[in-house]
Amino acid sequence: MARQFLFVCTGLIVGLLATGSAFAQGTADLRLFEQRCTSCHGNPSTPRAADGLQLRKMTPEAVYAAITTGPTHANLPSVTDDEKRMIAGYLGGRKVDAARLTDAKLMPNQCPTNPPIDSLSASPLWNGWSPDASNNRLQPAKAAGLSADQVPKLKLKWAFGFPAAEIVWGQPTIAAGRVFIGVDTGAVYSLDAASGCVHWSYQAEAGVRNAITINPVKGQGAAKYAVYFGDIKGYVYAVDAVSGKQLWKVQAEDSPVARITAAPILYEDRLYVPVSSTEERAAGSSDTYPCCTFRGSVVALDINSGKQIWKSFVISEAPKPVKKTALGVQQWSPSGGAVWDTPTLDPAHHALYIGTGDAYTATEQPLKTTDAVVALNMDTGKLLWAAQDTENDFWLAGCGPQSTSANCADAKEMGPDYDFGSSPILRTLPSGQRILVAGQKSGVVWAHDPDKQGVVVWKAQLVDKLQRGVLTFGGAADDQNAYFGLSTGGIAAVQLSTGEKKWFTPIPAGQGQRGGQTAALTEIPGVIFSGGWDGMLRAFSTTDGHPLWQYNTLQDVKTVNGVAAKGGSMGAPGPTVAGGMVFVGSGYTFGAGTTGNLLLAFSAQ
Repeated sequence: MARQFLFVCTGLIVGLLATGSAFAQGTADLRLFEQRCTSCHGNPSTPRAADGLQLRKMTPEAVYAAITTGPTHANLPSVTDDEKRMIAGYLGGRKVDAARLTDAKLMPNQCPTNPPIDSLSASPLWNGWSPDASNNRLQPAKAAGLSADQVPKLKLKWAFGFPAAEIVWGQPTIAAGRVFIGVDTGAVYSLDAASGCVHWSYQAEAGVRNAITINPVKGQGAAKYAVYFGDIKGYVYAVDAVSGKQLWKVQAEDSPVARITAAPILYEDRLYVPVSSTEERAAGSSDTYPCCTFRGSVVALDINSGKQIWKSFVISEAPKPVKKTALGVQQWSPSGGAVWDTPTLDPAHHALYIGTGDAYTATEQPLKTTDAVVALNMDTGKLLWAAQDTENDFWLAGCGPQSTSANCADAKEMGPDYDFGSSPILRTLPSGQRILVAGQKSGVVWAHDPDKQGVVVWKAQLVDKLQRGVLTFGGAADDQNAYFGLSTGGIAAVQLSTGEKKWFTPIPAGQGQRGGQTAALTEIPGVIFSGGWDGMLRAFSTTDGHPLWQYNTLQDVKTVNGVAAKGGSMGAPGPTVAGGMVFVGSGYTFGAGTTGNLLLAFSAQ
């Protein structure tokens, strides 16, 4: 193994330095890895050398140990210890020795008490990705504890700095007077919602980028409530909500490129876990990557034990070898269909709904479940129906006129990359008709009828020209309108009954910033909250979109735990509102922006 890392280091070190904060971005230059490393790694003529997939299965500590010990490393070029740690962090999915850096026990603001949780209904709740299973991201007035008239009075109450973090991946969950949130270091924290004092931290195998869900748990000794989440290596966890002690850990998908991007969702005694991947980026930047074998899926787990109940793949057919490249690397098909969004639950039909991603490889027979809104049976995972909104869309990141990757040979035939990255929103119209509203990356919002096998009710194009990445992580909806942020800059309201655009508020970028709004929106009665690439947290009236309030999260603030921290862009998770307070993580870049490591809490009191 030591000899193998000679090749890894010489290629990756240049790429990591060239991309600046490469660990935080997760986009180390794979093409440089191709140029420097593939004489050994991934080369069919050197099968003993670990390829990139095998290397990603290692922990960052194992990677670091391998490149800092052993006689063969005398041949390495001059590499600093910091650079070795960057390499290990890139391959391992988090920083080396993260627990030593992020442990809450090292912080000065320990909570004086840690009372048991007796009920989740005793205090206002924002549980998981959305306050309810329909994923409308609308917090009712009573739970919000914040009116439209009070929003302009919001002021920063406290700020918490995440040690060693470079991106705030998770969305805050508010329950039992606590805040639960995870970040790119793999650390998950429990904080007091009123003051920001820290109860505990837990260290996951890799970075945690989804919202946390809390629920009663049985058969786990003294633990009465558990928090559930996934990481970017495909692991799913249950942790005691009061103590932070691990209750169980399972791997939903063992592919080295699998990740849990969106929040799992709970219903009764099951946890439904969406599975996505980074394979389309790895394959599109590589000559030696065996493209492609990943299939998106939803996995149902028992909440008390973590035991798998069922697993349903977006693409039902298992990938098969189809051809080899000129270098002798095996290629596979079909693949793709990542699930980037939290499932939406429909107890009336005992169904769950997901939006699916594009395919990674071309197929002789067109796939019907990619770029689609899909319904699965909650008991069995059986496909109920699929409504495909873009056909024949297969895509790999990095393929284009300048690409030399053998996996990009079919680049001229590739589709537009019009995934569904956001959860479908289930709403009932005043007429009694139910619709599923889903924002597609193209800039089109689709309404499907869940009671008629997903037939299209209407579609609304929110931009003049369709393009990749316009609508990404989701909108919010009440009984009249759905609201979406656009990467092109602005917030749009769409009437649920007709698909008519009711209003649009442009958001110009600040000086030296871009004005994109890709983060999920959040609604309370009368108000939409949106975080932007420019670091501004904004509030708008749902009536006509006029601005109500804004706060620049890029400014320096004093943290309650004494950690040096700064705000940044807000590109994915949305703010959460409960008990008269607004919580937001600042520091998630998506396509553009600034990294950061802050959690901010606002109050009008």
